[in-house]
Amino acid sequence: MYTQALDTHGKEPLPAGEGGAVAQRFQARVDADEKIEPKDWMPDAYRQTLIRQISQHAHSEIVGMLPEGNWITRAPTLRRKAVLIAKVQDEGGHGMYLYSAAETLGVARAELFEQLLSGAAKYSSIFNYPTLTWADIGAIGWLVDGAAIMNQIPICRCSYGPYARAMVRICKEESFHQRQGFEIMLTLARGSAAQRAMAQDALNRWWWPSIMMFGPSDADSKHTAQSMRWKIKRFSNDELRQKFIDITVPQAFFLGLAIPDRELHWNESTQHYDIGAIDWAEFHAVLKGNGPCNRERLEARRGAYESGRWVREAAAAHAAKERARTASTGGSTAQTGRT
Repeated sequence: MYTQALDTHGKEPLPAGEGGAVAQRFQARVDADEKIEPKDWMPDAYRQTLIRQISQHAHSEIVGMLPEGNWITRAPTLRRKAVLIAKVQDEGGHGMYLYSAAETLGVARAELFEQLLSGAAKYSSIFNYPTLTWADIGAIGWLVDGAAIMNQIPICRCSYGPYARAMVRICKEESFHQRQGFEIMLTLARGSAAQRAMAQDALNRWWWPSIMMFGPSDADSKHTAQSMRWKIKRFSNDELRQKFIDITVPQAFFLGLAIPDRELHWNESTQHYDIGAIDWAEFHAVLKGNGPCNRERLEARRGAYESGRWVREAAAAHAAKERARTASTGGSTAQTGRT
């Protein structure tokens, strides 16, 4: 929808001496909360930052289908199976919205896929952890999707129009996913002793990876300051992390589950929850490809890509035949309704 005739818009070289003035006008538009559109001029660094962020977001949605898809055939009831299928389908749709938004910046979707499959592109570290029990599906919905919502709602006000508009629908759907996960955890927490233990175990394993989802601390984040100046981001990593903690800890108390952090306490002076030290060594190890499921996730995506090669080739061949047929008939094919 967005990609037609957009390959060169906003990239034309500026006349000598006008670069600074145009950059100032661009920043003034951002400061005034105007939306930047694909055909508008933008600094190349702004474009590249968006491509990096949007593509990582899209890759995360696609890879994020794998941990939950693993449980579709093992969901405990038909209702749970139907809901989980719908959720995994939503995640695939989110990835497609985001790839479309990235394409408006002049990057081909095939190039983004190649970056993911080669391991050159990053995706959220959270999806490199295994789903060992059904309770993990609840923990992912409650914690992972809850963290995603906290991170993504501000992006609905991102300065780049296509990204902001894509996020409106994504956030609406993610809110259902979060509720679904919390409902699973609530059912388990109110169940048998074995079910409560399963819920607690899932919380124990997913809590810290969820906290790490917001990225490195502000002091170590290379991109946050500039992204906030361009209003690609509205809050820093640590601000979003704190918001998530303050909202999620009372939810755990309601479930009757214990946050796996002995240093967790309410700070009266700041009116926030303080937590213990985050294991950033684990975070960086997973980002570098050394997490529990990094290799498994990429192998699954590569396998799916190769399995679908014949479909892509068949579609391309059909499209080529249609173009040739249209050219030979002077465009009458379109008038007959043939696609």
